[in-house]
Amino acid sequence: MCTVRFDGSYQGWRDAARVLLQEQIAPHEVNWASGGDIGLFDEPMPAPAATDGARIRVPRQLLDELEMAARFRTEHRWSLLYRVLWRVIQGDASARMAGDVDGSELHARIKAVRREAHHLHAFLRFSPLEDGDGPRHVAWFEPAHDVLPWAAHHFAERMGENSWLIATPDDGVCWNGQTLHHVRPCPPQWQRLAQSAADPGGELWKAYYESTFNPARLNRSVLQSNLPVRFWKNLPEGMLIPQLMSRARAGAQRDGQAERVAARQGKRIGRQPDADA
Repeated sequence: MCTVRFDGSYQGWRDAARVLLQEQIAPHEVNWASGGDIGLFDEPMPAPAATDGARIRVPRQLLDELEMAARFRTEHRWSLLYRVLWRVIQGDASARMAGDVDGSELHARIKAVRREAHHLHAFLRFSPLEDGDGPRHVAWFEPAHDVLPWAAHHFAERMGENSWLIATPDDGVCWNGQTLHHVRPCPPQWQRLAQSAADPGGELWKAYYESTFNPARLNRSVLQSNLPVRFWKNLPEGMLIPQLMSRARAGAQRDGQAERVAARQGKRIGRQPDADA
């Protein structure tokens, strides 16, 4: 068994995969690992050949798919990528198809990565910073997959020259108005800054969210599907959601409005009778 150790990046995997393909080493003979000690019975990866030999041609679309799937966090993320790459190079194009076992897993990972990027765009909340020479806005996010350096370009395009910083448990990005900087691991000072920042408009936003919440239309499964529970703790309105759901089950869902609104005095406005012609 050949053990391949690299820096854990897609580019590092791609460089190693190129050497393995040139040496005609099959997927079942490779053990992928990023960091750590070599096992007692592991053989080191062969050194790159002095000459490049025959050039290996890989479809551009496949490389894009492999790069996207590489952002999916799983223990065996690299072995699947090399297996798909190996099969395609050997002439088995079905490895990329959704009907294939490997192809199905590949596209499932791509779908999950794209959905997590959507979550980052939808549920990340910036807090403004008034003091200091650093970024003007900071945010804390906990992604399930390695989408940050790719998905963060969304904010660079929309916030123009406004500087900002996004910190996560694993990495961070900083936009100075011109260039996007990615750092892994995320500096502890970035993490502290992002987690301690307070949004001065947070209370106003929570009041607005509570006032517009419609208990009559509450569907718990749909809500948790579109706004997963794991994001609630980092959203200003997150602490309100369980309370609002509890009120809905306690009767607000029947009234179709918040308790304090339903309790107000008033009269029902019905349809007025038609006037005589």
